[in-house]
Parts: sequence; C-alpha cells; structure tokens
Amino acid sequence: MSMLPARACVGNAPKRICTSLAFRSARATGILPPRHTAAGYATQSPVTVTKQKATQKNSTVKPDASTANSSVAVSPIRKGAITLRTYKPRTPAMRHLKRTINPHLHKGKPVRALTFIKVGQAKGGRNSSGRITMRHRGGGHRRRIRTVDFIRAEPGAQLVKRIEYDPNRTAHLALLENTETKNLSYIIAAEGMRAGDVVESFLAGIPRTLIASMGGQVDPGMLAAKTAFRGNCLPVRMVPIGTQVFNVGSQAGKGAVFCRSAGTSALVVAKEETTKKVKSVSIRLQSGEVRMVHPEACATVGVASNPMYQFSQIGKAGRSRWLGIRPTVRGLAMNASDHPHGGGRGKSKGNVHPRSIWGTPAKSGYKTRRKRNPNIYVVKERHRNQGKRRSKGK
Repeated sequence: MSMLPARACVGNAPKRICTSLAFRSARATGILPPRHTAAGYATQSPVTVTKQKATQKNSTVKPDASTANSSVAVSPIRKGAITLRTYKPRTPAMRHLKRTINPHLHKGKPVRALTFIKVGQAKGGRNSSGRITMRHRGGGHRRRIRTVDFIRAEPGAQLVKRIEYDPNRTAHLALLENTETKNLSYIIAAEGMRAGDVVESFLAGIPRTLIASMGGQVDPGMLAAKTAFRGNCLPVRMVPIGTQVFNVGSQAGKGAVFCRSAGTSALVVAKEETTKKVKSVSIRLQSGEVRMVHPEACATVGVASNPMYQFSQIGKAGRSRWLGIRPTVRGLAMNASDHPHGGGRGKSKGNVHPRSIWGTPAKSGYKTRRKRNPNIYVVKERHRNQGKRRSKGK
C-alpha cells in the first residue's frame, strides 16, 4: 500500500482506499476500530496489536468452516439474542413484518387421517343458537383441525418423524410413529425436538426392562436419570423437583390443560408425600400461581416449542383477517345504544367510569372472583395489580 497523508481516509476519500480488503478485515477482527483512520492504524504500536491478537486467539468463539478460509471474519451472534426474519421495506407491511426462523419445519401437508375440516358457525364466534358468544371472530383462511394427543397413554418408544406447523395454535406439532404398532399421532413439540428423536410415555407404568436395568428395584434418582428427558411424558410424581414441564394435566387419566402454547412451561416445586406414595404435586405456572395437581396427571419434560413467537409482528391488518381476527371498535366511537361510552357530541363518554360493553366496570380493580367458593387447588394466587400499573421488577 502506498504511503498516504494523515487525512487521506478522512472526509471525501476515494472509496477504493477506505473499503480495501485490508481495512475491512482489520475492522472485522477488532484490530482496527470502526472510526480509526489510516494514520491511526499505521501509528498503532506493535505491542497493542500483539495483545489484541493474543486476546482473539484465546477467545472461545471459533469460526465455522465456511469462514475459516475467508480473509474477512464474521462476527458471531450474541448468545440469547432474539433472531427474527425481517424483510426489505418494499411496502409498509413488509417494513413491520417480523417472523420466527424455523427452517426445520415440514414443508408439505399434514397427515390427512389425523385432521378434520373446521366448519360451522363456531368459526364466526357463534354458539349453537347462532348468537355471538365470542366477539371479533370470523372469516380467515380455511384450515383443518389437527387431532393432537394430549393424554399420551400409549406406551413404548415413539420416533419423531417430523416437526410441523399448526395454524390452530402457536406451538409446533411433532408427528410420532410408534416403533412397535406403527401408529401415527400428533403431540405438542418440545423446544429443541427434531426429526429422528425417540420419545416415550411412562403413564402406563415403568417397563420391566427399565426395572431390570436398575437391579430389580426402583431407585428414584436412577429412574429420573433414565426417564426425565426432553419430550418424554411422565406422571407428575415421577418428575424431579425443579424440572421444567409443559402439557401438564390436572387430573389422572385426563389430557393436558396447562402450558400448551408456544414457549410456556411450569416448574415442579414441591411434592406432598406420605409413607408409601405421593399425595399431591405443586407446580408453579409462569403467571406466578402455584397450584396442586394430581400425582398421576400427565406432564411432558421440557418447554413448549416456538418460544420466539411472542416477538413476532404480523405487519398489517390484513394478516389478522387471514387469521380469522375481526376488527375491534372502541366504545367511544359507538352509538349510545351500543356501548356505555357511546353517543354524545365529539369525544365524550358522558362522565361514565370505564365499563365493558355489558356495563361491568373495566378498571379500578373491580373484583369478579367468587369469595365463598375459592379454588381449593390454588396454593398461591398470582400477583394481581388491582387496577394499578405494575412496578418494575415485579
């Protein structure tokens, strides 16, 4: 490189000088800070450069095979960073569109025998009488309901054939095939589950081969080490304390009712044991509520799949209509006969406290829970704001 004056790369410098491969490589590797000039790089002491190279050599980040032979290093992705797919803003909708990155999902259609068509007036939020019981529902793209196995009572090893997208829920589904009976079934996929994994359900009991491998006796610690794997379905009493679970049931022999949406999980916090058996198990939900469940209720080890779903953005109102979500109209914009806030000239709600469309107070901590019939299974209720803003750190 030819010698240049100190101001050669400052201001209106030629692009062929400032974007040369040497400077780009130096900036990417950290030897040359982003705003250093050519003079600053030339006057850098060799001791400083040696220290920086030694630091980079001792760092734990290793380049992959695709960038090992490249002269320009690629900065690694920060661990725990939110990775979403964004698009070039060719339209206003594309500017705000953010989607999760799931290259492992199946590209084809679901198993036809495990689905049925979604038809009827329930699609529009109506009940059997034709009255609207769920507002802001209707339209949307046609879809088929996937029959999901929430009980997982079938014993034996099951092979994960593929991970699929389900338009009816936020989490992904896993297609399982029983290695003995060859039966197919859908379950809620655990985060990190991929095609080729083998999962098993122990709700029907502990296999004899597993008991024989433990010396003919059931050792709780050894049993947990052999069964508490991601995707395995266990009775809650067999799950070790401190384990994250999802698809949790509340009663024995019934399906899962808790932690079924994307990225949700519960924590097993306590077990009430007698001399012979476990009487009840306490789990802590993500809301902070601690509640008791039956010891024979089902629970799947791990976290529900697609945890980055909460950070996605649909981008435009039309995509909500594709999902079957209709617009929400403010009460202030309605007529007086349609809402307590409606009517009047201009933006006036008639000196009425905030209320719902049915007249129930909507704010100020108005309580709707029954006092004389509390839920006996709730050990600790979740934190409630009582109509106030939640302070930071709570």
